Amino acid sequence: MELFWGIMIPFIGTTAGAACVFFLRNEINPLVQKALLGFASGVMVAASVWSLLIPAMDMSEKMGRFAFIPAAVGLLSGFAFLLFMDKMIPHLHLGSQVSEGPKVALKKTTMLVLAVTLHNIPEGMAVGVVLAGALMGESEVSMAGALALSVGIAIQNFPEGAIISLPLRSEGESKGKAFWHGSLSGVVEPVAAILTVLLARFIEPVLPYLLAFAAGAMLYVVVEELVPEASEGEHSNIGTIGFAVGFMLMMMLDVALG
Repeated sequence: MELFWGIMIPFIGTTAGAACVFFLRNEINPLVQKALLGFASGVMVAASVWSLLIPAMDMSEKMGRFAFIPAAVGLLSGFAFLLFMDKMIPHLHLGSQVSEGPKVALKKTTMLVLAVTLHNIPEGMAVGVVLAGALMGESEVSMAGALALSVGIAIQNFPEGAIISLPLRSEGESKGKAFWHGSLSGVVEPVAAILTVLLARFIEPVLPYLLAFAAGAMLYVVVEELVPEASEGEHSNIGTIGFAVGFMLMMMLDVALG
């Protein structure tokens, strides 16, 4: 049961956020959006450090002074993987009029969903890798810690679900379609988590590398997408404040529940 909820909680967070389209106006106040993006950034950075990179280095203690190698290699690999996906998958970021990736004839709404789906992949991987480590009995990773990560990601997925569904409504989609597309953007998370857990027996030797890989992919999303989007337009510190709150909350969750 813990495994089921660990996998599904982040998706529930996205779906709940997407449901905001039924209760809120068609657009999010720009300052609120900046705060939410900053909050999501803080959660992802804290999760990358406490739930992924530190356990990766702890698992590699037997390497002595070179215990950082799996974390460093995994981190850079995660960045490289997301950079590759960024170039290979057509997508459109919020507030942008120019799509990225291959030039294809897709609707703007589809491109917006693909952008969110793209950076949900590392979140699903992160949850799956930590759950796999807990199932394998790794002392550095507990099931409580895995659930803390799932809850933290779900919390930051809530505003993400709203941030994607409300603009889709503004683009002319019905409330039902906007909700469906917003929710669908989060499906990749449980899928990635399930695949990772199913491969647990094969990934045990490289678990520290995979933990760091997930961290690198998540940090890529923060640096490439969330922080720039939270900072664009008129200068405001609201995104920075959101980041601090998100980072603190995820840190507290990991320490208290991990």
